Amino acid sequence: MLFDDVLRQRRSVRAFKPDPVPLSLVRELLDCARRSPSGTNIQPWKVHVVTGEVRRRLVAEVLAHRETNPPDTSAEFPRARRTEPYVGRARALGKAMYGLIGIPRGDQAANWAQWGRNYKFFDAPVGLIFTIDKSLDCMSFLDTGMFIQSFLLAAKARGLDTCPQGAWNNYWTVTRRVLNLPEDEWIVCGVSLGWADEADPVNALVADREPIEAFATFHGFEDDRERLAPESNLCSQV
Repeated sequence: MLFDDVLRQRRSVRAFKPDPVPLSLVRELLDCARRSPSGTNIQPWKVHVVTGEVRRRLVAEVLAHRETNPPDTSAEFPRARRTEPYVGRARALGKAMYGLIGIPRGDQAANWAQWGRNYKFFDAPVGLIFTIDKSLDCMSFLDTGMFIQSFLLAAKARGLDTCPQGAWNNYWTVTRRVLNLPEDEWIVCGVSLGWADEADPVNALVADREPIEAFATFHGFEDDRERLAPESNLCSQV
């Protein structure tokens, strides 16, 4: 696949087939991702890959824990409260997704059950939990994000699908205990990895992307007379 095709076809999949992903293939993806850049090459990312009985135990214990109204319902590290336009974008995605799977607005039980699918890795056979040392600052979160993006694209290039999941920085006490994670590491996020179940309606979701003008400011191009490429020739995202 051309790199632009990988970017276009990569999406967040929320329903997977049960077909296993071989360890050799997971290692191949991680081998690609480890070439990601990081500030002064510190390579801050750490990843815990789960499948089989360990995955089943993690899923079961996190789902049971969240029913107890526990205190760890948000990330262990500080997170800012969202404002507009970010709240609106998140709500638009949620409305589109819940419409596809037939969950009406206000159905709290169905909403809770669907949110719980995050903690099943959306039935993907492999889950990944990403961590970094607590001694590191926000720049290391950026580095880890680049590593994760490399992993997602390497997976897509091989026909696999993924879903990055911030939900896994909730209920971190259970994840830390089950995976025996050190106390001096933040749980940053999770990723589901497997083969997409294209028959599931949720995977018809196409997330909107803002146009270039919404996020980019160009400086010093006043004398540039080169014509811009037509919008249809630019990268699109699903």
